Amino acid sequence: MTASTDLETLRTRVRELMPQTRNDLVEMVAFKSVFDPAGEPPPDCDAMVEWLIAAFANLGVSDVEAHVTSDGSKAVTGHIPGPPDAPTVLLYFHHDVQPPMDEGGEWKSPAWTLTERDGRWYGRGAADCKGNIAVHLTALRALAGEASVNIKIIGEGSEEQGSGGIENFVPEHPELLAADAILICDSGNCAVGQPTLTTSLRGIANVVVSVETLESAMHSGMFGGAAPDALAALIAMLASLRDEHGNTTVRGLDSTQEFDGIDYPAENFRRDATVLDGVDVVGSGRISDMVWARPAATVLGIDCSPVAGSSAAVTPRARARINLRVPPGMDAKAAQDALIAHLQDVAPWHVRVSCEREAIGAPFSGSTEGPAFDALVDAMGAAYGRDVVMQGQGGSIPLCTVLQETFPDAEIMLLGVEEPSCLIHAPNESVDPSEIENLALAEALFLRDYATK
Repeated sequence: MTASTDLETLRTRVRELMPQTRNDLVEMVAFKSVFDPAGEPPPDCDAMVEWLIAAFANLGVSDVEAHVTSDGSKAVTGHIPGPPDAPTVLLYFHHDVQPPMDEGGEWKSPAWTLTERDGRWYGRGAADCKGNIAVHLTALRALAGEASVNIKIIGEGSEEQGSGGIENFVPEHPELLAADAILICDSGNCAVGQPTLTTSLRGIANVVVSVETLESAMHSGMFGGAAPDALAALIAMLASLRDEHGNTTVRGLDSTQEFDGIDYPAENFRRDATVLDGVDVVGSGRISDMVWARPAATVLGIDCSPVAGSSAAVTPRARARINLRVPPGMDAKAAQDALIAHLQDVAPWHVRVSCEREAIGAPFSGSTEGPAFDALVDAMGAAYGRDVVMQGQGGSIPLCTVLQETFPDAEIMLLGVEEPSCLIHAPNESVDPSEIENLALAEALFLRDYATK
């Protein structure tokens, strides 16, 4: 049988499995698996885990079990033994989801009901990350025991919360997860139908900055003009984090790096980011430089008097939460130090400034060479019928760095169904079923051929 016939036979298998794939996603989306690290595990999180155990066990995955991690979430593991001395592939996914956000408002169909509209499948988690679970299940079904490798799975239960459960679990259980190749399926193509590997992730360094100026709020008519306004001081400090072009300008941090890979066309970015007509995209570099290769400071929230119910008073204290994204090549702890020093240096009027350190995570660079990388590029190219391109991601996945540190010889690649149109984390999240189909075929080809390359 020729290689092209093998490819088409596998492609046909995957296509014929897509109705079952859709049923899988219908059932998964119905689980409201929003993990809360501050409370008891929601019942739907446990129900989702039980569903996964049954689904993977039915496909011949051995010893599928749940492990309670340090934050109370559950990790799902299992394995499929391969030929003797064959390499091992670890398949990653997460089974928790973001809250639906304004479920009764902006959503055009129920968030927890998979709904087909204009050729896409809508529902919370349809792409991030239950669509990627559907890829794994479909690929394993299509392989029908023809894998040339040992296969392991790891499903994370609190990825969206970033509460560290899986990061602690990995180094404590290396025997369950050790692999030659690790596929992190929580990313996506740069566009529908364009096979893409994500080769870099920005890290994260959050800070909460507080400003105090007065012992109490004071009448703005009697004291305004000379009394130091804490909110005005904070606004000036936050404004210093960007220049007139929108570039991040934290003192001591280089903001001139360039991304070595595919560009992100400005018109595509405007559409993907839902930039309003007439509003500028910010920054002096290419879009790919700004979102994948340079630091970015974002004000996530401000605590001050709300407009409704506000009084005519000078504000005595205010605070803000700042999210700093850290590109590869930059130390996240040093970047956090620089942000704190910057805020303290630019504070006007000798106001009292205090900074609280929050989440910190190192940036990540994935594999771009090696036998697994080459086999995956070949498999994705064959499945999609197009050359694979490389992109970065502005987001952070701390687990990637933990896996890299725990298994330094493993090749780690990021891929998935979460292309920009999916609107992950937003209302009306969706997935293009062709992405599940093509990626499942690519994964099946990789698992079948990796050890024979």
